[in-house]
Amino acid sequence: MDQAQAETQMAQPRRQASKVEGTLEGTRILVVEARYYDDIAEALLSGAKRAFEKAQVSFDLVTVPGALEIPQAIAITLDVAQARHKPYDGAVALGCVIRGETSHYDIVAGESARALMDLAVALRVPIGNGILTVDTQAQALSRARPEQGNKGGWAVDAALSLVRLKRSFSNPRDRR
Repeated sequence: MDQAQAETQMAQPRRQASKVEGTLEGTRILVVEARYYDDIAEALLSGAKRAFEKAQVSFDLVTVPGALEIPQAIAITLDVAQARHKPYDGAVALGCVIRGETSHYDIVAGESARALMDLAVALRVPIGNGILTVDTQAQALSRARPEQGNKGGWAVDAALSLVRLKRSFSNPRDRR
């Protein structure tokens, strides 16, 4: 077993015992991707697209330069969509931060995650966090590729799970 296989094998999450059931009919999801590492972004987006297709859910895509811009783009786009009376049911963040020789990694990784959580809690909007935080490009590709870690797909699944949870507590007439 090589290093990438060992890392992928060790990082397997516990399977969920139960899922919130419910329809995703009419669901609109915003995807914001950072294209700083184009090949990694493409792999994350490929996994996300597969998950959306499987769930039969539509999405809109916004592209930004890096991970720090993702939360800002989500906030701006959610506000504009709400003002136009076409709100999103949730969002997915896709990107990658690779450790370098300076503390910049810690700032970008921590602040992007914190900002996504702050948005999700403050706005009560489901957000799937697919921003990889890794030490090497090989780790990132292993986690991003749909055939391996499929973190883009996992981020979509997380967001959709939260959409179902939110809908399970709401009156069907109040969903929009």
